[in-house]
Amino acid sequence: MFTGIIEELGRIERVERTADAARLTVRGPLAVEGVKHGDSIAVSGVCLTVVDFDAERFTADVMAQTLAMSTLDAVRDGLAVNLERAAKVGDRIGGHIVQGHIDGTAKVLEIRPGEAWRVIRFSLDTAHAPLVVDKGSIAVDGVSLTVSAVGADASGDWFEVSLIPETLAATTLGERAVGDAVNLETDILARQVARMLRFDEHRTLPSSVPAASAPSTNGGLA
Repeated sequence: MFTGIIEELGRIERVERTADAARLTVRGPLAVEGVKHGDSIAVSGVCLTVVDFDAERFTADVMAQTLAMSTLDAVRDGLAVNLERAAKVGDRIGGHIVQGHIDGTAKVLEIRPGEAWRVIRFSLDTAHAPLVVDKGSIAVDGVSLTVSAVGADASGDWFEVSLIPETLAATTLGERAVGDAVNLETDILARQVARMLRFDEHRTLPSSVPAASAPSTNGGLA
């Protein structure tokens, strides 16, 4: 699990491709502090498993499904990426619960600069649109952000985020331009609720799960 608070700007040092996978070597001195074989590190929002490392870099394998679902399919040597180590139990969660399981990608539609911030509008796939709400949480390239606006026009659904200078400087979002692709992870709570709502009245929860209308045994909320 991650929090969407980026720890370090890393850089892709090597990409080895096979027919249905890739192996990435990423430079990130902070990200490898205390790392162990098998640990998880989010690379621009994608949860990857460390298979090798040294004092300044780590290597991870990326399978075909991850390549198809994320922007990692287009990574190249020298590309900057957002890095975050998995959260420890007891850490403050400065962002929101981020799994590193990408829903898909989005494209930058518009960038509007302000005096002290920048508003970026992203495309939103029809399947993901119900999961994104104004003032809700979303992870873009692994960065925990608050949705500042949602809407739709002739080109389709979209959402916006308002980025402060710190976010622009500390993450790759400050380098994004119109047309760029980004990794998108919607809020886990929204995905769970959407899944439950898809069950029709003829489908029931397992007997071990109490019905939502059942009163709590202690008189409070279940």
